[in-house]
Amino acid sequence: MASAWRALRRRILTPSMTETKLSTRGFYVKSPDARELLETVGEMFLTGYAYAAEARDPLDAEARLEELPRQFRGFAYEGAGMGFAVRDGLPFGGTRHVARFLEGQASKHIYMVYVGVGWAMARVPGFRWSKLHAPDPLLRWLALDGYGFHQAYFETDKYVHEQHQEPDFRWPADGPRWYAERVIDQGIGRAMWFVCGTDAELVADLIDKFPEIRRADLYSGAGLAATYAGGAEEDELRLLRFRAGQHAPMIAQAGAFAATARVEAGLVVPHTKLATRILCGTTPEAAAALCDRVRPEDPVGGEMPGYEVWRQRIAAELNERQGVQP
Repeated sequence: MASAWRALRRRILTPSMTETKLSTRGFYVKSPDARELLETVGEMFLTGYAYAAEARDPLDAEARLEELPRQFRGFAYEGAGMGFAVRDGLPFGGTRHVARFLEGQASKHIYMVYVGVGWAMARVPGFRWSKLHAPDPLLRWLALDGYGFHQAYFETDKYVHEQHQEPDFRWPADGPRWYAERVIDQGIGRAMWFVCGTDAELVADLIDKFPEIRRADLYSGAGLAATYAGGAEEDELRLLRFRAGQHAPMIAQAGAFAATARVEAGLVVPHTKLATRILCGTTPEAAAALCDRVRPEDPVGGEMPGYEVWRQRIAAELNERQGVQP
């Protein structure tokens, strides 16, 4: 009976796989290979989400997640993070699913899990956001990256083409609220990599239509997606960096974050090595070491959020390295 209920919960909570098709979303198709890549990313995300929806206990999902292909496993953990966060946000069934999930192998995918929590924010009523688990005062901003990605992915006209923003965003409760808007933009920029089918020139054209004040964060998001998800050859990555102009250091910073996420999870793949070399001027391992070395000790002190201090430190150091200058 319990297993039948879990299967029913999976069917009720999990979106259809057709939602990940580029044709369904109306996204640009650069090539058959790019289509297959992006649709597989979406399928793996929803696979992880389904595992979370059906799991008796959060740690029960681990074994199934660990069997998925290395290139896409992180996306499945992201989806599972969303699934468990949605369950936390429901008015029944407990509120420690994400916390329990992060006690196991998911701790190596903490970046992706926090992003998944942000996806859940877009599906859970605002009055239940306090039940969502993102306790790290530094990494919790990744949830807003996930929220921004979700909104741009599913409401593309509004958030991408109409350039909608959400001023005075009410999460996290202790703010600062002005910074939330910027991190949401980073998620929107990351989604643009999908919207544009991994076409670097199309991404840059789209970002350059936005007000200048928003472009650094949008380019940063695109750089993270190019490094983590892939889909671009060397010449396309160089074009993205060139088109970013003065914002190229923020692309490098985001590439370092993406490399760190893959290094810590043991999921480094060839396209991440390539993108880290082109966008950051270094290796994934060196980028991860840099992120760890300049990580703020006090993530909440000062006028600037520790997360932004961290990003700026990474960008400044990478900007001094050969190959990061525009």
